[in-house]
Amino acid sequence: MKNTGRRTFLNGAIAALAAGRLPAQQPTEPYKPKQSDRPEPITGDEPGFRSIFNGRNLDGWDGDPKYWRVENGSLVGEITPETVVKSNTFIVWQGGQPKDFELKVEYRITEGGNSGVNYRSVMVPDTVTPANRFAMRGYQADIDGRNVYTGQNYEEKGRLFLAARGQMTRVVAGRKPIVLATLGDPKDLATAINKDWNAYHLIIKGNVLTHILNGHVMVVVIDDEPVGRKMEGLIGVQVHVGPPMKVEYRNFRLKEL
Repeated sequence: MKNTGRRTFLNGAIAALAAGRLPAQQPTEPYKPKQSDRPEPITGDEPGFRSIFNGRNLDGWDGDPKYWRVENGSLVGEITPETVVKSNTFIVWQGGQPKDFELKVEYRITEGGNSGVNYRSVMVPDTVTPANRFAMRGYQADIDGRNVYTGQNYEEKGRLFLAARGQMTRVVAGRKPIVLATLGDPKDLATAINKDWNAYHLIIKGNVLTHILNGHVMVVVIDDEPVGRKMEGLIGVQVHVGPPMKVEYRNFRLKEL
């Protein structure tokens, strides 16, 4: 075909498509379940997750550099004998205030350490240490080195214990959270927590807050208290009041729903 002929053909095809005379590309064939199909695990993340920590520096995060640094691709929070804190302090992601989302992150912590992943949180004044600009209030996926509290939902500077490890709860006004179901014995669930790296997976959708750790559901909270709950907010990670400690985080991935 001569060049003029090719151009004529292409121009005609484009015009025909614009006029709706050529069939558009068909969408991918929808999944049709078979009777033999069962749910199955996947390798890696589902589509839609993006990294929110570059592993090289603190770009996109804000915290006190006395306690936070990047080392070997990890976000490191450390308290030394010279820098013991009187108030919990956080480093906070500056990329937004997600509403419904999934968050995946890996962590490891020293035996005496105490930390946590805060979400749907706000910055608040610190009455104990007024110079601390990085105090937060909000939901927390708890972490401690002795795994007494790891996995639970604790509302920092708020309503405190919303669900202990192994509980599905409903939070209502005017009383303690109500236990709806048991997800497992807390001591048995603790055996799924490693002394080295662990993988947290938070699924936060509407007023249902699910904490998964190393593939095990640790807590589910249904927050039915409209005044107390938050439906969006900041993400941050914590170093806690207590003895010298070190916590490391890596591979932060966020998927907004």
